[in-house]
Amino acid sequence: MTSGGGPTARVFGVDIGGSGIKGAPVDLDRGELAEERHKVLTPHPSTPDAVVDGVVEVTRHFAWSGGPVGVTFPGVVTDGTIRTAANVDKSWIGVDLVALLGERLGCPVTVLNDADAAGVAEMTFGAGRGHKGTVIMLTFGTGIGSAVFTRGVLVPNTELGHLEIHGHEAEKRASSKVKEDHGLSWSQWADRVQTYLQHLEMLFSPEMFVIGGGVSRKAHKFLPLIEDVRAEIVPAQLQNNAGIVGAAMAAAESADGAG
Repeated sequence: MTSGGGPTARVFGVDIGGSGIKGAPVDLDRGELAEERHKVLTPHPSTPDAVVDGVVEVTRHFAWSGGPVGVTFPGVVTDGTIRTAANVDKSWIGVDLVALLGERLGCPVTVLNDADAAGVAEMTFGAGRGHKGTVIMLTFGTGIGSAVFTRGVLVPNTELGHLEIHGHEAEKRASSKVKEDHGLSWSQWADRVQTYLQHLEMLFSPEMFVIGGGVSRKAHKFLPLIEDVRAEIVPAQLQNNAGIVGAAMAAAESADGAG
């Protein structure tokens, strides 16, 4: 399948995570995947060449050719260059991923922070749609990603998962990987998440938290256990596909700008 043209054209989105690389063509009129996503495991070590091989494998699964591709990365991204790499190999720092992937895929590539992509998708098509106050999207996975919006405008690369709380980096205490690694009950983990949300509330006074990442599929198991937070707390409506949709949105926006 190729990207095609005209109003029904689809854009491809890829979400690079600490544990998996997943992608699919996206229908941007509806804000949802046009086909069932394909996922490969993130290689270890997660070096640039190895991860790019994974991205290529995902796009080839759909025989994608020529059309724009949007890609998320779990770290700070400025002008397509990787600036931090907390949960992937440190050799990523300083890599121009736009150039690297553009050469391998032979198509226009747009790269942005993974949580920023998920947040943009949720603000456009999901839980944050139409919300004009301050909204913080949090993705719980290998680490904790964040996207902060006020009046619908993104503050990019916030990386609030690295805030220090009680002497520990937040994502080392409250990511979903920590829950799994330490065998925490939903109640125990919800208590840690609540402490983290309270800290963010003190700093930003958001009206809404949107909780994303793979754990959002099980929101009913832990969100009701979080009580002492003033802001509304809602699960991501696009769940773990939000990053793919947001990546495709960014690629489409870049293509429109170039055109």
